[in-house]
Amino acid sequence: MPAVFLGHGSPMNAIEDNEFSQGFRNIVKSLPRPDSIVCVSAHWETYGTFITAMEAPKTIHDFGGFPKALYEIEYPAPGNPALSNEIIEHTTLIQIQPDMQWGLDHGTWSVLRHMYPDADIPIIQLSIDRNADMMQHVEIAKTLHWLREKGVMLVGSGNMVHNLGRIDWDYPETGYPWAIQAGNTLRQWMADSNFSALMDYRNQGEELRLAIPTPEHYIPALYMLTQKQNDETITFFNQKTVLGAIDMTSFVIR
Repeated sequence: MPAVFLGHGSPMNAIEDNEFSQGFRNIVKSLPRPDSIVCVSAHWETYGTFITAMEAPKTIHDFGGFPKALYEIEYPAPGNPALSNEIIEHTTLIQIQPDMQWGLDHGTWSVLRHMYPDADIPIIQLSIDRNADMMQHVEIAKTLHWLREKGVMLVGSGNMVHNLGRIDWDYPETGYPWAIQAGNTLRQWMADSNFSALMDYRNQGEELRLAIPTPEHYIPALYMLTQKQNDETITFFNQKTVLGAIDMTSFVIR
């Protein structure tokens, strides 16, 4: 199965018919249908690593100040407790703990509802450990590769350039020069599999420090890039910077 990173952007992309939601709907036409999905979302940070293990994960509306219609969205995809337990047993590098409380946050359902509107594919979320450094995240990501050989699609959801403090609603269709340049730089590093630069982004200049002030939206991209094998390629889509400081770039590795 391919590994997919989805730049989810504003929660409004869940209900809007725009270039990004169309990009999510279009890309799925070229992907094989997965048996299950394991998603690493920017919006589930924990101390330690957790995995959802319930039969029916709830739809989490983890945002505020948006129209009522957005809060009424439900995405009733099933969970896959058996697969969650298999992942826990298979992973010896770290201890993954089962979670029965979380569900599917908007980093997951806001994009997958465009790709799989019937909500009929089992979905598991894997949390982001706040205690782990970049190298540890890469090592955790490597332990997931075997899932791709079992018909499981690995999905990361975040934004590789994401600075909420610098968002400007007067720039809905473009970005600041530093954000655009940071996106170009990151895409080049990703295409070149330049992991040393990707993991050391804090020391790669002011543009990158502005682009990634906190790592939670960037880490899911790193998880998916780690899946790339020597005979695989990376294909970018939804390449656009919006609201001044959000890069919507998504990609597929296959």
